[in-house]
Amino acid sequence: MAEELPVAAEIAILDDDSDFRNYLEDVLLDEKIYAVRAYASAADLIASCEERVPDIVLLDMKMGEVTGDKVVEQLLARWPGMCVVIVTGYPSLEDMRATFKLKVFDYVAKPFTLAQLRQVLKNAVEAFGLGHTAQDRLRERLGHAIKMLRVSRDWSLKDMAAHTKLSVSQISAIERGANLPSIESMLSICGAFGKKPSEVLASIEF
Repeated sequence: MAEELPVAAEIAILDDDSDFRNYLEDVLLDEKIYAVRAYASAADLIASCEERVPDIVLLDMKMGEVTGDKVVEQLLARWPGMCVVIVTGYPSLEDMRATFKLKVFDYVAKPFTLAQLRQVLKNAVEAFGLGHTAQDRLRERLGHAIKMLRVSRDWSLKDMAAHTKLSVSQISAIERGANLPSIESMLSICGAFGKKPSEVLASIEF
């Protein structure tokens, strides 16, 4: 018996086209690494999210009277930081710009290949640290946030080491998400940037 693969992400599909919705659900289930839920209406999707928030939402932009941008606004207002991927037909440059202004993660243009869909979902899984333990995600998100603070000051690792009194190797391991900073290290890092630890933690939406 083949070993069951761990689930990388739970995906919710919203599309009012039943044929395409069923096709997409079948394709993703065949990947063996996704749990999939599919919905025909925004109301059903939102009601389901109230019970259990999916890791990724695949959202059709054109659904009759309900437009995708309005659904995105509702989803991100209720669940900030949710990973939303727009599915759209033949997007123009203007459509693409409008899509990303909605703070979605990415888009897939119809007709798309399975390879293109796989790549977008792989990127989302990696970017959001999905399929990892809560501790893995905390290390990765906190490390990234600390790195962005350093980059915003145009500091090298050596510069940051001088300001925090930590070693370059300690800082590098924290930024890579290999190690969580100790309480003392976190206080030193936050002090160097004039931040409260609570501010930095709030910024990663963990």
